[in-house]
Amino acid sequence: MTIRNHTRQLDLASYAVVAASFARRLRGWMGKRRAELGEGLVIYPCNSIHSCFMRFPFDAVFVSRQGRVVHLMQAMPPWRVSPVVREACLVIELPAGTVASTGTGIGDEIIFEGWQIPAQ
Repeated sequence: MTIRNHTRQLDLASYAVVAASFARRLRGWMGKRRAELGEGLVIYPCNSIHSCFMRFPFDAVFVSRQGRVVHLMQAMPPWRVSPVVREACLVIELPAGTVASTGTGIGDEIIFEGWQIPAQ
């Protein structure tokens, strides 16, 4: 799946996967040595994340059910917990620096090519 910042007309991830089961959401990127350029992980449903047992910093984009960015965390280091972002229905984890290099900001529209946010 590709994740695109429609507002800025830039790809955030060219190959991303969805973690939708409890076990897959909990595990996330634990055990990986690094996130590769173009890689992304969509954690759904989700409005708060942790980086316990992670080996590298990463960017986190919190997205609403309407597909809008509602919160950002850049270069989240290992052993941290994010705030609970009530407006978020999912979180996209990306290699550190992706948010800055794409200019992604609050309110930007995110498009998932090959997946859509399930209706509630």
